[in-house]
Amino acid sequence: MTLRFAREADLDTIIALIHGLAEYEREPDAVRLDREELRRHLFGPRPYAEVIMAETGSGEVAGFALFFHSFSTWEGRPGIWLEDLFVWPELRGQGFGRALLVRLAQIAVERGCARLEWSVLDWNEPAIGFYRALGAIAMDEWTTYRLTGEALESLGRSA
Repeated sequence: MTLRFAREADLDTIIALIHGLAEYEREPDAVRLDREELRRHLFGPRPYAEVIMAETGSGEVAGFALFFHSFSTWEGRPGIWLEDLFVWPELRGQGFGRALLVRLAQIAVERGCARLEWSVLDWNEPAIGFYRALGAIAMDEWTTYRLTGEALESLGRSA
């Protein structure tokens, strides 16, 4: 097993993994990304996110973790937000997901981060059990809010 930071040449594989995740999460039509925009945001002059690729011993891509930095005002330190973690279904159970999370924890420690956080769909019992086994705790008292589309545009235009 190999873990490495993604390269620009991995872009189409990253997009395939994103589509695979959307299928798994029962939202196959929700992916609206633009390839060039994603390339710019991952590999351009100001990257907004980073990707760790997991590969089998033969070099086949098994999965990925896409993450970016957050910031805790209470801690006064950065954190890492794990946006996506996905392993191809046929390669699950071989330690790729755990290895990706271990690597992210190492990066968080190396970079002086206070926390590593992510969200999980409430119906995804296999993932919830996996995360609990690692020692992660659910932040059930917090509710995530989101502005998108017209609501975001409208608020952004308000004075």
